Amino acid sequence: MYFAALLARTEDGWEASDTELDDVETLSDLTDLARDASVDEDTVLVYIEQEDAWFGVVRVDGEEDPRIYVSDASAAARSSYGEILLTDEILGREPGAEDEIAALEELVDLDGTQDGEPERPAPAAADPDDDAPDPDAVPAGPIGELGVLADLGMSEKELLTLQTDALAEIAEAVGAAEVLESVR
Repeated sequence: MYFAALLARTEDGWEASDTELDDVETLSDLTDLARDASVDEDTVLVYIEQEDAWFGVVRVDGEEDPRIYVSDASAAARSSYGEILLTDEILGREPGAEDEIAALEELVDLDGTQDGEPERPAPAAADPDDDAPDPDAVPAGPIGELGVLADLGMSEKELLTLQTDALAEIAEAVGAAEVLESVR
């Protein structure tokens, strides 16, 4: 179960709304949703939570690139909405690397067999004592921009210590607690 909310800063304070993410498939879609909620290109925070397993905050300021924080990357990676937030950039991967590899595999049979030959058995599982890191592994724990809310009243340390009901604490820190309660 997911919960998503938008907090848009206006000259009169914050406006809050819960939002449906059914039509959101990419970070670009999510950013567009936030910009549509923006008044005069002010700050918009998009909050996504999955049943206390993880939460993410996406901050959009006008036409700037979105700034992202995810409380538990490995938990978010197992979720469709979490995958939207875990971009190559936030994971420290070269952008599009996975797409290029998939495209090459589609064009060329990379299993080492010739046409008509039976496929070779899969290689044995890697040695569990092998300490080589998996370049595609998603790290456990928080990832992203820790200072995403610092200028709005929530320090990096406070963000890192959020557990359950993180949205209420974030809304309290940025001064949007009352308007948030109106949409919950």
